[in-house]
Amino acid sequence: MAAVKRYDILDTPADGSFDRITALAARRFDVPISIISIVDHDRIWFKSHHGVPVEEIDREPGLCASAILSPEPHILTDAKTDPRSLANPLVAGDFGLRFYAGVPLQTSDGYNLGTLCIIDKEARPIDQPQIDDLKDLASVVMDQMELRLSARQAVSRAEIMAREIDHRVMNSLQFIASLLTMQSREPALTDVAASQLQLAANRVAAVARVHRNFYTDATDEVSCITFLRRLCADLAGILGKSISVNGDEGNVPTTRIQPIGLMVNELVTNAAKHGTGNIDVTFRIKDDFHELSVCDDGEGLPAGFDPDQSVKGLGMRVVTILAKQLDGRVTTGSNPAGRGSCFMVAFPA
Repeated sequence: MAAVKRYDILDTPADGSFDRITALAARRFDVPISIISIVDHDRIWFKSHHGVPVEEIDREPGLCASAILSPEPHILTDAKTDPRSLANPLVAGDFGLRFYAGVPLQTSDGYNLGTLCIIDKEARPIDQPQIDDLKDLASVVMDQMELRLSARQAVSRAEIMAREIDHRVMNSLQFIASLLTMQSREPALTDVAASQLQLAANRVAAVARVHRNFYTDATDEVSCITFLRRLCADLAGILGKSISVNGDEGNVPTTRIQPIGLMVNELVTNAAKHGTGNIDVTFRIKDDFHELSVCDDGEGLPAGFDPDQSVKGLGMRVVTILAKQLDGRVTTGSNPAGRGSCFMVAFPA
């Protein structure tokens, strides 16, 4: 059963590769039924079933459960006269099974997972060359299963390696941020130099923070709102501010998550400087574009403020550059909740 679990094949969808094998077996041996079965704890599940509509049967009457007890093919040329199957409900009952030939599906380490079997409701002989052909087809079934197992294991190893690399990158970024912070505290530095070093440290730490929250997911698309909640929970602890995250559920490509996270980091950090209360982060999914907004309760923006023309703050320039990476644009406005301002970034879906 551990081997069955290792191959992770039970209850998987129909597969043309296996269906072609059962169809070929039925034609090759001129039988109405051919099945690729996997024996579970209490059932026999059919990965492919040619000639019968059912997808599984109870383990108790199933001949495949007997067939896997030996490494050799299980052959019943006339089940009604064979003492091994006389009382079997599939033989004695309405189904009327008379012929059964099953070859165990054996793993490379010697475990029988199930069978490739052919079935007829008429008694019939089978010779050794035919048995050899059935064994070869069973080997093809196992080859397919081994290929799928190897592919899953390769993906798993790649994911583990990717996570290890990501972990080391994040640690390296945090280490660099710490070194820059330490350097900024050198007594010989001017206030301007110390401030610039600390600013660099904060930005490296921001990349590390976005990296950490982003790589919790390892898929082609991720839930943006889930990512933003993780990131803002992290920022709330660092900034000592209350940050609420609301919006629409929906996935975005992972290639977009990092610029989104860096923009939110800049805008939330800026909002924390200018406001005293809650910071609101909202993500909306429109028909053909997404909108991200960060609002504060500060004194608001000066009249005529244009984020594209802002040259005073590096943070605003970073946000506009990141927005352009998403083919988006930054706009500003008053906080609809009352006092304060909002920065909005709209980009194509």
